[in-house]
Amino acid sequence: MSVARLKVVFMGTPAFSLPALEALHATHDIIAVYCQPPRPAGRGQQPQPCPVEARACALGLQVRHPVTLRDAQVQADFAALQADVAVVVAYGLILPPEVLAAPRLGCLNIHASVLPRWRGAAPLHRAVLAGDPETGVCIMQMDAGLDTGPVLSCIADPIGPADTTADLHDRLAKLGGQMIVQALADLPHLSAVPQSDIGVSYAAKIEKSEARIDWALPAVVVDRQIRGLSPFPGAWCMVGDTRVKLLRSTVLADDLGNTAPRPGTLLANGAIACGQGAVQIMLAQRAGKKPLPADDVWRGLGLDPGDCLA
Repeated sequence: MSVARLKVVFMGTPAFSLPALEALHATHDIIAVYCQPPRPAGRGQQPQPCPVEARACALGLQVRHPVTLRDAQVQADFAALQADVAVVVAYGLILPPEVLAAPRLGCLNIHASVLPRWRGAAPLHRAVLAGDPETGVCIMQMDAGLDTGPVLSCIADPIGPADTTADLHDRLAKLGGQMIVQALADLPHLSAVPQSDIGVSYAAKIEKSEARIDWALPAVVVDRQIRGLSPFPGAWCMVGDTRVKLLRSTVLADDLGNTAPRPGTLLANGAIACGQGAVQIMLAQRAGKKPLPADDVWRGLGLDPGDCLA
């Protein structure tokens, strides 16, 4: 049975949005793409299009990047598209009521958490930082609140002990693309389930000040920080005068016994002592260099067992 092609407005900005854009382009008619305006980037600080704009242009789609959606003319232009539905994936702007009401079937959001946990800007980072056993993707009917709308479909995804935010990003971006196509196909038969008032939490934007490692913390906390902030902004420490990002890790030991060395000490087995236990660093990156196995980075910096990271 064929599914009717809908007129879709796609609204997204970062790479996380791309699988959904590709999936919708293959199954429906994308009549406009909304994304954030080009930003200065690179050594020359020249304006660069976001990933969604770059891909949309390559697909020959109409791209719009208003600075705000609260302007009356912007809202009129949006309504004039006469879209069946808008699909929003990490767009970056608040949709005012005039925009939410314009598409015939409303606005659907692909959100990377199991709502109502981790509403807001950084759900994947926060899930790893908190040590959550799972995350997931929800397809939500948008309302005026911050990720408060009723849920049309939801699939949970376990967070493994070695998973980084980058790993979850790639898995859930693909899953979101698959789910939105299915949700649009099933839309006449789906029930919008209101979110529970129990278990609500907010995923605040990640601040760079959260990235400095404190080796005095327990190994499980340090490990979550490393994995949760990888690849951006990247948890970091100092080796002498050199700043090093730590990108992959695992908890090697929860308890080093009564003879535990000073936190931050490089152990003979290559692990780093923490306030409780130790972490094994698998991947690290010096400023201006490419990521390398951590042992290679320590060797290049002349770090020996017994030396301390700060």
